[in-house]
Amino acid sequence: MLARIWGCRGSLATPGPRTVRYGGNTSCVEVRPSDGSLIVLDAGTGIRDLGWALGPDRPKTIHLLLTHMHLDHVEGLGFFLPIHDPETELHIWGPPWPYRSLRDRVAAYLAPPLFPLLFEQIPARFEFHEVPDGRPWEIGGVRVAARPVTHPAPTVGYRLEENGCSLAFIPDNEPALLCDLALAGRSQVSGLDVAQGADLLLHDCQYTAAEYSTRKGWGHTCVPDFARIAELSEARRSLMFHHEPAHADDMLDAMLDEVRELAGGNGDHVQLAREGMELDLTSP
Repeated sequence: MLARIWGCRGSLATPGPRTVRYGGNTSCVEVRPSDGSLIVLDAGTGIRDLGWALGPDRPKTIHLLLTHMHLDHVEGLGFFLPIHDPETELHIWGPPWPYRSLRDRVAAYLAPPLFPLLFEQIPARFEFHEVPDGRPWEIGGVRVAARPVTHPAPTVGYRLEENGCSLAFIPDNEPALLCDLALAGRSQVSGLDVAQGADLLLHDCQYTAAEYSTRKGWGHTCVPDFARIAELSEARRSLMFHHEPAHADDMLDAMLDEVRELAGGNGDHVQLAREGMELDLTSP
């Protein structure tokens, strides 16, 4: 299973000279199982470049797993080239909501006044699936599970497993809102049921500790809490994800240094997510 990051910024796309090294596109990760099929995690602005890169020989069936419906995670969908091809069959997975179906929530975005076309005018064939809570399902040879995480509005984290390799994707999560991470057991920490023992963990790390003191309840994780989550998860490799739009590249480097310092001698497995980063889950 291979993964490539097309966007790892949070909240708002931030192109420009201050974000060249880690990228300014919002959340989108391409996953390629061993059979060559295509799974996409989130549809932030990064999905536009993914669509262009796929080219004319792209798979006709694509599975898009949405963590939630906040704009930074869906705003690129209308500019994803495959949806303008009538031969594309796009399966969209996302968390249920008691008030509106997943189909209606996506269609509300892909329609005026937010989008120039009516949803019914988009040529691709859409199939919508509201994810089951805790019950794994199969996409080709990949076993997928989704679990709710702590974030405003219905939000899930995903775990993908294939041939003994596992990827956990939790771009928005605020475990510290519900428990003291220094004292909590693993079963009490939001997201750990998805992240535990993963070969690769991509997890929210948006704020410094000082920033978090004025942003509690906004749905995101700060540096000390990320360090604790990485420790508790025992993931083989942990990537800081959902970078704050106000943070330039040098600021992100400083945050990484702090996470590694908090981890003591066990911080080498922590890295910053970077646009264009390619990840082979079978590699040591």
